[in-house]
Amino acid sequence: MKHGDNLSPIVEPKIPAMTDLVSSILNAPKQGLRRVIAIAGPPGSGKSTLAKDLVPLITQAGAIAQVVPMDGFHLDNRILIERNLIQFKGSPSTFDVRGFIEIISRLSNEPEIIFPKFDRDKDLAVAGAGFVSETCDLVLVEGNYLLLDAPLWRDLWKYWDFSVFLDVEKSILRERLMQRWLNQRLSVDQAKKRLKDNDFVNLETVVRDSSVADFIYVNSGLA
Repeated sequence: MKHGDNLSPIVEPKIPAMTDLVSSILNAPKQGLRRVIAIAGPPGSGKSTLAKDLVPLITQAGAIAQVVPMDGFHLDNRILIERNLIQFKGSPSTFDVRGFIEIISRLSNEPEIIFPKFDRDKDLAVAGAGFVSETCDLVLVEGNYLLLDAPLWRDLWKYWDFSVFLDVEKSILRERLMQRWLNQRLSVDQAKKRLKDNDFVNLETVVRDSSVADFIYVNSGLA
C-alpha cells in the first residue's frame, strides 16, 4: 500500500503530540542493540528539523539518539554531469542507494559506524564526516525516500523499527522550497524553475510512491 493512496494533502496525525511521538518511538520493538527510526517526507517537509528536535526529547526520556541524514549519499556532481543527471539532482537516481543500504544495515548492531554527510554550502558529500558512537542506542535516519516503494529502496524497509512520515500542505512546501533556493542566491526565475523541474517532481514521487508509515506527523511549523 502506498502513502499517496491513503492520504489527502493534509491528514490528522495518529498521535498529535511530540511527547507521544517520542513515546511511540521508544516503545517500538527493536530488532538489534539499537532502535533504527525512519523519518521520511517530501523535500521541505522539515525532516531534519524534526530529527534534530527529537534528539534532546529522547535524551530526556533516558535514551541516547543520533541523526543519520540520507543527504550524505548524494552522488558527486561530476558523476551526475557524466550521466546527464545533474538537472535531476535530488531524485532517487542521484543517490548512492547501495552505499546507503550498506550503512543502514549496520546501524542496528555495530558499535561504531562512520558515514558521509552533505555540505549544502559546497554542494557535495563529505566522506567520513559523521559517526554513530558506541554509546548511541537509537538512530534517527532522515530522508525523502526511506519508504519509497521502488527497486533497491524498498530493501531499506526491513531495517526500520519504526517509521514516521511528515505530511505538509503543498502550498507550505512551495513557500519553504522557494525560500531555500533564494537563500542560495538564485534569482526568483531560477528558483521557480528549480521548483517546477525538480523539487515538485521529487515531491510527487515521495507522496505517490512511499509506503504507509507507522506514524503520520502533520507538520505546519517546522522548516
